[in-house]
Amino acid sequence: EPGTMDSIRQSPYGNLFRPDSFVFGQSGAGNNWAKGHYTEGAELVDSVLDVVRKEAETCDCLQGFQLAHSLGGGSGSGMGTLLVSKIREEYPDRIINSFSVFPSPKVSDTVVEPYNAVLSIHQLVENTDGTFCIDNEALYDICFRTLKLSSPTYGDLNHLVSLTMSGVTTRFRFPGQLNADLRKLAVNMVPFPRLHFFMPGFAPLTAKGSRQYRMESVSELTAQMFDAKNMMTACDPRHGRYLTCAAIFRGLVSMKEVDQQMMNVQSKNTSYFVEWIPNNVKVAVCDIPPRGLKMSATFIGNSTAIQEIFERVSEQFTAMFRRKAFLHWYTGEGMDEM
Repeated sequence: EPGTMDSIRQSPYGNLFRPDSFVFGQSGAGNNWAKGHYTEGAELVDSVLDVVRKEAETCDCLQGFQLAHSLGGGSGSGMGTLLVSKIREEYPDRIINSFSVFPSPKVSDTVVEPYNAVLSIHQLVENTDGTFCIDNEALYDICFRTLKLSSPTYGDLNHLVSLTMSGVTTRFRFPGQLNADLRKLAVNMVPFPRLHFFMPGFAPLTAKGSRQYRMESVSELTAQMFDAKNMMTACDPRHGRYLTCAAIFRGLVSMKEVDQQMMNVQSKNTSYFVEWIPNNVKVAVCDIPPRGLKMSATFIGNSTAIQEIFERVSEQFTAMFRRKAFLHWYTGEGMDEM
C-alpha cells in the first residue's frame, strides 16, 4: 500500500531499502481479502515477483523467503497469501516462512478481520513451511501486564514483534556455537507438514527504550521463556502439549548450563511434551546479544494449544458468516459463497 511505504521511506531505516524494491499500486486493498488476492493484488503480483526474482538472482545460494504480513487487512492477507502461493510455484524447493499477525477484537480497526484471517490461514496451511503466529491480543496483554503500559501504541507492539523476529532470525545472521538455518529449523519443528504454526516467545521482556540492569541467568530466562505470559500468541501452552520446540539463546551463555536447564524443564513437565517424539527440544546458541541486553532467549514452540487462536478466529468468523454479514464486499470482487 502506498501509504505504508511512505512511512517506511521516512523512517530512520528508510535508506536500508533499495528504491526499486518498493512495489505499490494506486490504492490499497481496502481491508478486503478478495481485492488483495484476486483483483488489486493480482495486477501487482507480477511486478512484485520480478523484484523477488532480481533479488533471488543476486543470491549465491538462496535458502528461502520470509514474509511479514498481517491477516486482518486486505493487502497483507490477500496479497500476502497470493505472493506465497506464487513464490511456492516458482521456487518449489525453497523454504517459505511467514510472520503472520493474527487479528484480535482488542486491537481491531475493521469488522471483517475474521473473514480475512480465515481465508488467509487456509492458504498458509497449504503453502508455507513455517508460520510464526504473532497475536495482537497477546502483544497487548504483554504491554499491559508485564510492561505496565497504560495505553500501548503500535510502536510498543512492533517493538515486541521486532524482538521476536530478530531472535528467530539470529541463527542466520551471526556466527555462534550451535547454528541452524531455515531448513534445519523446519526439519526440527514440523512433525507433519500441515502442523507448522509456531508460538514465539521472548525473554527478558523490556519496554521500548528502557535499559536492562538486572542480571539474567540462564535458569531465569528458561523459566520466563516457557511462561504463558511471555508467549506472543494468546494461547496457554498448559492447555495443550508441545510437539516440538526450539530455543535460541543469545549472549555469553555456557552450553552446558543451557542443556541442563532444558533437560530440567523437560523432566519436570514431561506431561506437556508428547512422548512419541524423543528429543523434541532444539537449542541454538549465538554469542552476540541484542542491543542493550546482556543475554536473551527466544522461544519457538509447536504446541497443540495453538488451536485456541484458530478457535477464536473461527468463532468470530462463524458469528458473522451465519448471518452473511458483509459478504457482498467479497462476492462483488468475484468470490462465491461456499
